[in-house]
Amino acid sequence: MKKDDCIFCKLANGEIPTNSLYEDEVVKVIFDASPAAKGHVLILPKNHFDNIYELDEETSAHVFKVATKIAKAYKQVLDFDGLNIVQNNGEAAGQTVFHFHMHIIPRYVNDSVNVTWAQGVATQEDIDEIKSKVSSLL
Repeated sequence: MKKDDCIFCKLANGEIPTNSLYEDEVVKVIFDASPAAKGHVLILPKNHFDNIYELDEETSAHVFKVATKIAKAYKQVLDFDGLNIVQNNGEAAGQTVFHFHMHIIPRYVNDSVNVTWAQGVATQEDIDEIKSKVSSLL
């Protein structure tokens, strides 16, 4: 199902022209209009999901299969040094367009892309608390 006021629905379904790298019945892979690095693409499901919390398991599995396919093809043809696969959910996580999408970002030594964080500490108490609360939901 598409959402009429969603720009990514329009891009994924061909209502707005894009530079597309790959397309099938479930997703469209387009070049990011403001790339973090050369070759940066977005995997857009054709159906609308605001975020990962709304995404069904079949679409989720398909998106990651396509990400793997793109990564392997990129590895053969682009001269990059690494690769980030990034997917943000919610404003606090950096999501700016509320249509689930996944970034594939080739990385180059000394590039300006910054996908890092300050390392913290995981206490056993925190781990045990999370495990006890989440385990029953999985």
